[in-house]
Amino acid sequence: MTRRVFAMSMLMASVAVPATAPLAAPAPKDTLVIVSEMGPNGLDTMVPTANDHSRLVSWHVYDRLVSHGEKTLADGTVSYDAKVMTPELAESWDVSEDGLTYVFHLREDATFHDGAKVTAKDVKWSFDRAIAAGGFPAIQMAAGSLVKPEQFSVIDDHTFKATFDQVNKLIMPDLAVPVPVIVNSELAKKHATAADPWAFDWVSRNDAGGGAFKIENWTSGQQTVFVRFDEWKSGALPKLKKVVYRQIPSAGTRRALLEKGDVDISVGLPPKDYAELAKDGKVKVIGVPVQNDLVYLDMNVQIPPFDNPKVREAVSYALPYKEILSSALYGRAKGMFDGDPATPYEPTWPVPIKHGQDLAKAKQLLTEAGFPDGFKTTLSFDLSEATVREPTAILMQEALKKIGVEVTLEKVPGSNWFAQMASKKMPMVIGEFYGWLDYPDYHFFWTYHGANNSVFNTANYVNPALDKDIDTARFTSDPAVYKASLQKMVDTVMTDLPRIPLYNRYADYAMQKNVEGFEYWFHTHPDFRKLYKN
Repeated sequence: MTRRVFAMSMLMASVAVPATAPLAAPAPKDTLVIVSEMGPNGLDTMVPTANDHSRLVSWHVYDRLVSHGEKTLADGTVSYDAKVMTPELAESWDVSEDGLTYVFHLREDATFHDGAKVTAKDVKWSFDRAIAAGGFPAIQMAAGSLVKPEQFSVIDDHTFKATFDQVNKLIMPDLAVPVPVIVNSELAKKHATAADPWAFDWVSRNDAGGGAFKIENWTSGQQTVFVRFDEWKSGALPKLKKVVYRQIPSAGTRRALLEKGDVDISVGLPPKDYAELAKDGKVKVIGVPVQNDLVYLDMNVQIPPFDNPKVREAVSYALPYKEILSSALYGRAKGMFDGDPATPYEPTWPVPIKHGQDLAKAKQLLTEAGFPDGFKTTLSFDLSEATVREPTAILMQEALKKIGVEVTLEKVPGSNWFAQMASKKMPMVIGEFYGWLDYPDYHFFWTYHGANNSVFNTANYVNPALDKDIDTARFTSDPAVYKASLQKMVDTVMTDLPRIPLYNRYADYAMQKNVEGFEYWFHTHPDFRKLYKN
């Protein structure tokens, strides 16, 4: 049996169809089959090592206190509305006049998947747990000033209070991301140990939620099966009864399954496939520029010669921006180059660099920097993103060679990528960051703040003056101060240029034409709660 036939047969075997149905029969109307290269490495979003697909699990299996409204984009695509907060587990909330106390009134009829009532004690325990987890979950909580257990208190079974030391506009939107989810505390505590008091190990392998879907089955590296929780009260009951999320490594196989009609949605295909599928028109292709997203080239300013600003500027003039957009992305992105040199940078983020490729200018700057014959260096990229990142790296390598810079490509396995990022030892890096919270200062906090020094600051850039401007922008309630701080932040990084903007990528999805209800979300995963088949 070939690998492709085996993958197809395993896929259809995972969907509940009558025994007499042919092997390639479409899934039932109330069942959605999605194929992807990647899947969750665990079911607990609060484990610091949880991957992006663990967020997919938490989004559907767990509730949050609040959610977002929706809006329609210019092309007709329905999207979440970052500026509108709506109820989820909390039916309503009150905010004190000084903006330092928030009181949430929980639904009284909400239950977890095991039938236990959801109470404010579960909310407090869950928030305490996210902070205790450390790493990414704790930093994400900190973005909304959710930093210590003493802030959280239980008024009664259905009333939860949070207090803050300072006003922060990110408090509410930070409650709607896939980290501060509400865990069934009594169930989890039954599986806690002295070494694991928060039951991270057990929750990583089991369902402890109360969201719209339950986990029927999870096989690491193969598939996750979600079934509807019919007692869900935090929103309109989904039309789908089951979602099968299958992992298939081969992009070609995932595309073939979609084109044959054997699956409903294919995510994570190469841009070339989405471009071809969109042109062919046999399936529906939706592409949305990811909010607050930037794919970039970082140069480690602590490693010579990238400690020299002229070297960084020379590299910016050498890059083949247009070729990367056309040859590596097949147009499935928005370029972040060729900005208007006659106008100041806008107080927003990301912004396009004010030029394109100019090899003569690059060579001149390199000579002025003291490297007339160039230098040798390495360029690192995440091998799990090789479909796009490798051709991008090769194009960069070829362009830089033209100004005397010899680049060795370093392909870092996806399993080691975050560790390599955290080491701050890579001279040049193709990286990406997109902010769940659609605010420029949030993006800067994660990627440029020297004191925060997150893994996403692979340029190893530390600038106390910039840190001060970022903090001012994060906590001010004065629109004029906010705008002025953003302007200074953007001007600083686009002058010092530790990071060269490349493009704002699309979140692409290909689906059968009978799949309806798609809604784009900041985490870029399909929302099963809204999808259905007509």
